[in-house]
Formats: sequence, C-alpha cells, structure tokens
Amino acid sequence: MKPLKEKVSITLDGDIVEQVKLLAEKSDRSFSQYINLLLRRHIERLRETGKL
Repeated sequence: MKPLKEKVSITLDGDIVEQVKLLAEKSDRSFSQYINLLLRRHIERLRETGKL
C-alpha cells in the first residue's frame, strides 16, 4: 500500500519554481512528484552522511 499523501502549502522563489517545473517536465513527472523526489533524495543523502 502506498503511503498516504499530505497536502502542504509552501512559498518558493520564482527561479526555483521555474527550474523545478522544467526538470519535472523533462523527467515526465508532475511538479509535486518531482519536489517529492528531490526532498526524498536529499533526506537519504543526509542519512547516509550521518547528518540526520
């Protein structure tokens, strides 16, 4: 079973939004899916390096 999703509201810099939109489109993902992927990878790296 997939984990439950939770709606959140965040404010991002405009240039970041544009870059993430482009990257999401290139990888055939939605904006939300791509943000989730980026955050998951970042958290995994922090765990691997012992910073989390």
